Amino acid sequence: MGLSLSRWLRGEPRPSLSSAFRPVAVPMSSRLEVLLSASAVPPGDSRSRWSSVHRSPHFLLSAGGDEATRLPAELSSDGVRAEKGAKDGLHVWEVTWTAELRGSHAVLGVSGHRCPLRGSGYAVLLGSDSQSWGWELRTNRLWHDGQSRGAYPEKRRRACGANEAQAARLAGSSPDEPDGPPLRVPERILLVLDADAGTLGFVVDGHFLGAAFDGLPRGAELFPAVSSVRGGARIGLRYLNGAARDPPALKALCGLLIRHHFALQKRHQVGQLPLPPALKRYLLSGH
Repeated sequence: MGLSLSRWLRGEPRPSLSSAFRPVAVPMSSRLEVLLSASAVPPGDSRSRWSSVHRSPHFLLSAGGDEATRLPAELSSDGVRAEKGAKDGLHVWEVTWTAELRGSHAVLGVSGHRCPLRGSGYAVLLGSDSQSWGWELRTNRLWHDGQSRGAYPEKRRRACGANEAQAARLAGSSPDEPDGPPLRVPERILLVLDADAGTLGFVVDGHFLGAAFDGLPRGAELFPAVSSVRGGARIGLRYLNGAARDPPALKALCGLLIRHHFALQKRHQVGQLPLPPALKRYLLSGH
């Protein structure tokens, strides 16, 4: 919601109301909403670079390090992680990955220092060990420690009773399978790491999908990471914003409440408020 409001007040396109992810979205915390409503960190931030060291040799980095391209390689699964991660606070990165250049086993998530970055054959690499957590974009399934952790978003999982679970086992399927085919994940995805709470989630089409994983290790540095088997896959990384453990400032919460009030009205009405120019600029900028 905060991301939607901020874009609307600045005259930018709002998230599509027809998005398939809208029905499975969950409410954001005020902390995340304020963060997404704030201005993004300028491009070129050091946290927007893929690591030139912690990557498979089959990944080639751009001059600025903000884009990783997987070179053609047969029977190989390859990964790369960000140069900088986070040990505490709430952080948001933008990852861009064209759907047509994903192929099978395209995984996005976070990893620790020791996550494997190369494997033989075509497989889910990110999420294959205890040091990584990944969302497989093509199937919408979550992976950690080499095991599938079910479908994501969580609202797509069927609520199965004992009889349904038994029927699923007899049919050779998992009771954790999502309803319907996987949702098509668009090119732009926001990765939300709350290192204080130990959770990882994603924002798609402007809609927060909730925590994909919880129980992530506190105090350990975790890095945005991807793994791919598709030759020519180009994956961009940009750090958008971060917040400390402290709750949002009262000023930010008040601004958010006012922007909520004007969410269904026209942008120019904010300029007509009997407020000093500095406050009007604050409301329109989303800081």
